Amino acid sequence: MKQSILILGGTAEARRLAEVLSRDARYAVELSLAGRTRTPVPHAVPVRTGGFGGAEGLAGHLVERGFGMLIDATHPYAARISANAAMASKISGVPLVALRRAPWLPQAGDRWQIVAAISDAVSALGSAPRQVFLTLGRQELLPFKAAPQHRYLIRSVDPVEPPLQVPAAAYLTDRGPFREEDEIRLLRQYAIDVIVAKNSGGPASYGKIAAARELGIDVILIDRPELPDVPAVENVEAMVDYLAHALPPL
Repeated sequence: MKQSILILGGTAEARRLAEVLSRDARYAVELSLAGRTRTPVPHAVPVRTGGFGGAEGLAGHLVERGFGMLIDATHPYAARISANAAMASKISGVPLVALRRAPWLPQAGDRWQIVAAISDAVSALGSAPRQVFLTLGRQELLPFKAAPQHRYLIRSVDPVEPPLQVPAAAYLTDRGPFREEDEIRLLRQYAIDVIVAKNSGGPASYGKIAAARELGIDVILIDRPELPDVPAVENVEAMVDYLAHALPPL
């Protein structure tokens, strides 16, 4: 009999983990997506889309479906989902483990400014007009309306609708991974002098960070939120090893 695992996903690691586990006869896997991305990539396991109704709703789903393990493989900035996962684990008694990629660390030549919130990033841009590259989620762009003096290049997985209400904004719809050499060309093409991003970690979106270092461009990084203190690993391989010990066959 297979052990049932629920993965809270939305990241490349969650997709890869689901693919790896789908080939393992010991496990039956369901992947949960919040549904914010309109064009999600295909997955190797059954996918559930949409919320659960908070921690209690998630706990009920875990018990009703007989899951033996909950994996939080959401984005490092999905603090509310991670908090609900931790609470749902306590309510249901289903063990929880997080897959959390390590944050990027500054290197020689990086010109980083760390801020606590997106509103702080808006202030950090300053009053003088700048060429700004925004690589944030569509739902997090509105605060930049308060700084209309800048010219913005905005990249997102899905189209930004409605557009940001500023005089000058260009939009790119694309999905990573992004190579450093391509990011260098992009930054030069749009004469970018500052990037605003989250410290997402991982290789998929690191190209812009390396490109900024190469070109001497400022980077304003939104600091990571505080996440629940739960068992955690940093990559898919470590998660597979963890499950082999923590979730023996039924």
